Amino acid sequence: MTSTTAQPTTSRPPTADGVTVVVMSRDRRQDLLATLPRHEAPVVLVDNGSTDGTVEAVRAALPQVTVLPLAENVGARARTIGAGHAGTEFVAFADDDSWWAPGDLARAAAVMRAHPRLAVLNARVLVGPEERLDPLCAELATSPLGTPPHLPGPRLLGFIGCAAMVRTEAFLAVGGFDPVVRFPGEEERLSLDLAATGWDIAYVDSVTVHHHPSPRRHDPATRRTAIWRSRLLTAVMRLPAGDVVRTVTAALRAGGAERRGLWGALPDLPAALRLRRRLPAHVLADLRLLAGDAR
Repeated sequence: MTSTTAQPTTSRPPTADGVTVVVMSRDRRQDLLATLPRHEAPVVLVDNGSTDGTVEAVRAALPQVTVLPLAENVGARARTIGAGHAGTEFVAFADDDSWWAPGDLARAAAVMRAHPRLAVLNARVLVGPEERLDPLCAELATSPLGTPPHLPGPRLLGFIGCAAMVRTEAFLAVGGFDPVVRFPGEEERLSLDLAATGWDIAYVDSVTVHHHPSPRRHDPATRRTAIWRSRLLTAVMRLPAGDVVRTVTAALRAGGAERRGLWGALPDLPAALRLRRRLPAHVLADLRLLAGDAR
């Protein structure tokens, strides 16, 4: 992959100790100019080949932000590039239309330090100016995996990318977000690999991320197609053959966007097969529990 990066700046505001905020974006210049100043930590912006002048505008308006421009759109792999560049104990991810609540980067880092097996902290997400709770957070708060004594909240086997703080060492050790799945749905494979290597993910309701969805977002059908593409590729990389077959069957029966997601996955199937590695039994058992499968 070819990329051209900016020289890191040394002019950064006082921040949460040991935390870098990594933002990936593509063609969202106006959103970024509004949200980047809200972050209370050094920011690394990884630009996925924008053509709207994002790189130049951010460099001019926000010289304290480190900008890493990529020559092409690599999807969520951009976050991995940013995390590798950060060099801090923790990385907090944000989208170009989201930001962590005041004081909560420091609060999240303190929670992570107090729980050394925690690789990913998933914050509460409040959506829009009306600050309604993201419906997915209600599901995370009642995770069937329960709340073990060594964790600060319900144990998860997935997370919301724009509302996560990761322990950089653990994140990079399992490869971060991979170049096959890309985006969206990139969290699943990473979550499975973290669990397989003994790390935990937890939902922590005491820290908050604000998300004001950009009007430039893809329509729901396009996003659903992309999610099903990611779902199939993740299944091929990590799940037993029977689960792969069930994933394909479910998409074919659903039709429409789901079926288009399968066709979209075909070019990347060879790469997914090369990365195939079966999960340990305890992770598969957790997946069954989350799916309500008694097998």
